Amino acid sequence: MREEHIIDALNLLDTDIIEETDAIRSNPIRSKPERIRKHTWKWVAAASTLAAACLAMVIYAGNRHLPQEPANTVKQEENLPMLIIAENTSDDMGFEGYRAYDISELVNNNPWGWEEQPTTLPVYKNQLSVDENFHLVGADFGKMRELLDEIVERFGLDTNTLQITDDTPDEETRQEITAKLDGDVPDGYFDPTKLIAKAEGIEITVFQDMSVTVEFEPAISLPKKYNFSYSASYEETTEVAKYLQKKYSDFIHMENPQINIYDGHYDYDLQRNYQISFFDAGKNITEAIINYNFNWVGFYCDDDGKLCLTSTRQPDLSQKIGNYPIITEGEAKDLLLKGNCITTVPYGLPEENYIAKTELVYRTGSREQYFMPYYRFYVELPEEESDGMKTYGAYYVPAVEEKYISNMPLWDGSFD
Repeated sequence: MREEHIIDALNLLDTDIIEETDAIRSNPIRSKPERIRKHTWKWVAAASTLAAACLAMVIYAGNRHLPQEPANTVKQEENLPMLIIAENTSDDMGFEGYRAYDISELVNNNPWGWEEQPTTLPVYKNQLSVDENFHLVGADFGKMRELLDEIVERFGLDTNTLQITDDTPDEETRQEITAKLDGDVPDGYFDPTKLIAKAEGIEITVFQDMSVTVEFEPAISLPKKYNFSYSASYEETTEVAKYLQKKYSDFIHMENPQINIYDGHYDYDLQRNYQISFFDAGKNITEAIINYNFNWVGFYCDDDGKLCLTSTRQPDLSQKIGNYPIITEGEAKDLLLKGNCITTVPYGLPEENYIAKTELVYRTGSREQYFMPYYRFYVELPEEESDGMKTYGAYYVPAVEEKYISNMPLWDGSFD
C-alpha cells in the first residue's frame, strides 16, 4: 500500500473522505503506509488500537545541523524566559501504553543513562504552530526543499531525473471541494503540506515538520543470513543493524553512530517487536541526548522482511530559548505523585509502587510549543493486566525547574 496523495483521497468527495483528508493534511505522521504503521505503532490499550510510535523516525543526522555545546554540562543562562506547557499535543487515538510481561523487556539505548548527566539542557522554540483550524502553519518550504535536495544527494540520485511536486490540489479539485463545503473552505486549506520527489524505485516525501519518508518500490532484499522481519529476536535485529550500518554508512553519515535497538513490546499475536535506529554520540552527553531525540536514522521492513522504508525528522532547532536547569529523577517522581504530569492514560494517578521505569526524553511532536526535556515514567496499569501480560502507561513530568514554567500541568483525570 502506498501513501495516498490528497488529490487521490478527494476523488470521490464523500464527507468521510473530506474529513480524512483534513486529518492527513493536519497530521503528516498519519500518512505513512499501513504496512509500516503496523510495525512502528505503540500498543494502545484503551482503544484496542495501535498508536504511532516513536514520533519521528529519522534518517538525517549531521552534527553540523545540531547547535554545538562546549561541555557535558552547559552553563545556565541568565534571565531565562518562562516556558508554557502545551498539554493537548497528541495526534494519536487511545493512550500511550506498552505491553510486556516485565518492564525489562522494553529496551532502548537512551544516552540519559550512559554517564553522569547534565544539570542543564537546551530548550528550543518550535517553528510550527497550530491555527484555529488545527492545521500546522509556519513551515519554511525553502528549508524543506534544501532537506529534500540533501536526501537526494545522500542517495546519489540525479536531480534531473526526479519528478518534484507538492500536494496542492488542481483547480478542478479545488472547485469541487469548495462546492461540497458550500464555499466554507478554511483559510489555507489548499496550501501545500509536503514536497514529493519520485524516481524509478524510490519516492521521497518531506513534510512541514521537516520529517521525511523514503519509500522503496520494490523493497530491497537483504542477504539471506539476516532476519529482518517483525519476528526477529533482539540478537537477530542487532545483526541486521550492524549490516545496515556498514551498507548505508554514507547515507547514515555520522561521525560516531550508535545502534539503538528499541521497543520490545508485544503485539496482538504475542510477538515482540523491535525497531532499528542510529544516532550520533556527538562530542558530549548533551549532544548525544539531543541527537537521540531529534536526529536519528531508522530502517523498516515489510511483511516479507525486505527494506521498504526509511523515515526522518529533522526539526528546526535554530531558535534556542536557553539552557535550563534540570530537576532530579526523585524530584520528578514527587511531582508525578502530585499529578503534575501530562498523560493520555485514562486511569487515576498511580501509586508509587507501580512506577516501573524512568527515562529522560524530549517531547518532539510537531504540535509542541517548545521542544523541552521531560521525565517519562512507565507505570504499571493493574486495570490492564491479563494472563500475566502487563501494560505500562506513559506519564510525562517537565524536567525543567518549576520556577521557569508558567503553567505547571496538573492532571485531573479528565480528557475533555
